[in-house]
Amino acid sequence: MEPAFLTPREIRRYQKQIILPEIGIEGQEKLKKSKILVVGAGGLGCPVLQYLSAAGTGCIGIAEFDMVNESNLQRQVLYGSMDVGKLKSIIAKNRLEHLNSFTQFEVFNLKIERPNANNIIKNFDVVVDATDNWEARYVIDEACSSLGKPMVHGAIYKTEAQVSVFNYNGGPSYSFYNPEQDGMNIRNPNPADVGLMGVLPGITGTMMANEVIKIITGTGQVLSGKLLVFNINDYSSKIIEIETDLETK
Repeated sequence: MEPAFLTPREIRRYQKQIILPEIGIEGQEKLKKSKILVVGAGGLGCPVLQYLSAAGTGCIGIAEFDMVNESNLQRQVLYGSMDVGKLKSIIAKNRLEHLNSFTQFEVFNLKIERPNANNIIKNFDVVVDATDNWEARYVIDEACSSLGKPMVHGAIYKTEAQVSVFNYNGGPSYSFYNPEQDGMNIRNPNPADVGLMGVLPGITGTMMANEVIKIITGTGQVLSGKLLVFNINDYSSKIIEIETDLETK
């Protein structure tokens, strides 16, 4: 490992992480060397981007094609009233550069689709699915499976959320856990269309960022083959084991 890979300023900035035995200088250097792609800069993507930037991730890709809408502001905390009508990807990059000038950002102001997914995802170590639609989720999972990239997944609905990690160290893929079916978009409405508590994506996105940090630094127990489900109404939670035996599918 390169000597003095972390500058004195970085060591001061990340001191509270570095003094953790599980992280240390080596773990912080792993974060600095990492490249993370966050697909979606909405309710889930905002906290993921903020905490990965603050933690010292070396390079973060932001894949987002949508614009800020006033109805987003209740839960998409990277944006303000003056940002309505502007591109989320550009606003997010500007805010995050202000948050941490040590992190580099790559902006993909486009929709991740099958023709471009592999070409974009191949350059990153971990991909974060912070999308809000089923079609994109399966495209990301398909690309991650073919390229051998871990996919950190989060989803929310009203007051309930789930977090998991797919395609990690031989673990199951998202499509294995939840096979794609015709008409899924009809049976599963967009969470924003049925209402949700604004704090829920914040809590969920922070957990997703934590999974990324664990994967990169090699600490803790990654939610591979497990689905964490929790409800902020009563703080109930459970971890569901994802069956990996093909014969039972």
